[in-house]
Amino acid sequence: MNTQRGFTLIEVLVALLVFGLIATAAAEVGSQYISSYERIRDKTLAGWVADNRINALRLQENLPEISENSDEIEYGPFRWRVTTAVLGTEDPSILRVEVTVARFRGNESDPPPVHTLSAFIGDS
Repeated sequence: MNTQRGFTLIEVLVALLVFGLIATAAAEVGSQYISSYERIRDKTLAGWVADNRINALRLQENLPEISENSDEIEYGPFRWRVTTAVLGTEDPSILRVEVTVARFRGNESDPPPVHTLSAFIGDS
């Protein structure tokens, strides 16, 4: 009596199908993890850039003029566009400051905003 042991072609194909589905799901989860990490990293760095800009305005001797300006800075390994809008309020001794931070990716000329921070500064 000759009995052969091993897997049939159908069993091997089913095993490959199951492995392929698991590998695809694992790749999708890994991709989402990386995307989430990059988004959180960018928001954290942009928040620090905005905090630094507002604190620099608070440390000035005089209140800044009502205006809006943008400049580009290097912070961490990235290049950022920082737009600072100084707005008036009903009280002339208090100003509202809005800082919007955008990260350049590649050769973009108009990067999308990553973080916006608003604060009030005034005469002490």
